[in-house]
Amino acid sequence: MWDKNVLVIGSGGREHALAWKLAQSPQVKQVYAAPGNGGMDWDASGTLAPCESVPLNVNEVEDLIHFARKLDIHLTVVGPEVPLVDGIVDAFQDEGLTIFGPSKAVARLEGSKAFAKDFMREHGIPTSDYAIFQDYDAALDYVKNRPAQVVVKASGLAAGKGVIVADNVEEAENGLHKIFHEKVFGAAGDTVVIEDRLTGKEASVLAFSDGATLKTMLVARDYKRAFDEDQGSNTGGMGAIAPVDDLSPEMLDYIRATALQPVIDGMAKRGTPYKGVLYAGMMLTGDEPQVLEYNVRFGDPETQVILPLLKTDLYDILMACMSGTLHEIDLQWHDGAAAGVVLASGGYPDKYETGKPVTGLDKLADDIIVFHAGTHREDEDLLVTSGGRVMTVVSHQQDHNVALKKVYDAVETIQFDGKHYRTDIGA
Repeated sequence: MWDKNVLVIGSGGREHALAWKLAQSPQVKQVYAAPGNGGMDWDASGTLAPCESVPLNVNEVEDLIHFARKLDIHLTVVGPEVPLVDGIVDAFQDEGLTIFGPSKAVARLEGSKAFAKDFMREHGIPTSDYAIFQDYDAALDYVKNRPAQVVVKASGLAAGKGVIVADNVEEAENGLHKIFHEKVFGAAGDTVVIEDRLTGKEASVLAFSDGATLKTMLVARDYKRAFDEDQGSNTGGMGAIAPVDDLSPEMLDYIRATALQPVIDGMAKRGTPYKGVLYAGMMLTGDEPQVLEYNVRFGDPETQVILPLLKTDLYDILMACMSGTLHEIDLQWHDGAAAGVVLASGGYPDKYETGKPVTGLDKLADDIIVFHAGTHREDEDLLVTSGGRVMTVVSHQQDHNVALKKVYDAVETIQFDGKHYRTDIGA
């Protein structure tokens, strides 16, 4: 016990939450974060193993492998999607290193929305009608002749921002122009998926998988639009709650059977077993929820509200996924609910400034957890902003209302120039 070294790859709030939860395991001696952020360095305490940021970026795969060997890392956990899509898991496994996450072949589910939609169609997974385009004129003609409202998506990775929800043909046309001609999403928009717009409440259903067995986490809901009342551009997520209270156990069973297990079974038949986290973004459209998209990793900011509720040792769960023994794990959860609000730089997800000093963290109540994302420590006493989403402020209480009251009180205490956040998370 207390003898395992763990490496968390990434620098966001999700990775901070993963490092924090893994540091609670009685088996973990030391956590490293590459590259980490301004909040991911701490000393050992009675309940936490120490964590240390190391100056290695997520795309420096050979250096990360060298670090894992040199520091005798027992488990590497990949947070963001880009290294997964680029094949970091395959590279680590080729070197005999234990790493949590899906292979490059499996990660196409997130790396290519076109592949994911075709996969869903092939396996009878409920999702909206769609068409795939690599030509602006053909896409525009489709939109103009489509009777339904549509959603325009860049097929490739766009940091959660490559989705344009169009209220009318003009908005869809404008979105296509931005993607194809203005190249606002770069190469991610070389292929575009246009799908019929679904209505209803969204839910994030995440599950652990060892390639055969599937175990769902508490269902979360994130809030993607930049402004209150779901206005403004899509972002990487402006807040989240868990668990949701409008998804019955029967409906969750339906989602497992129709949206999750077919992915695990389909990947197994392809000879590419799904080991890692499967995230299904669901639209609750009455009796038959439909899949909006798949992610192949922990969500952000969902992870920040799910992990505080997890009672089972996360290290044990992740190792079981990689060893094919997830069926031996009994997932247990704390009572109550968690809520998280993202503090973002002014202007996010568009142009924003960084380098703004952050104050007030030392004045927060003990039941507030702050997961850093876009922060950098200039020195021991000076924390500054360094990204669009700066941090997620989280509280775990007996219900959502109490948790949200605690969080919003804390949000008022934390200060930096240009601070932006939604005031209606959980509404």
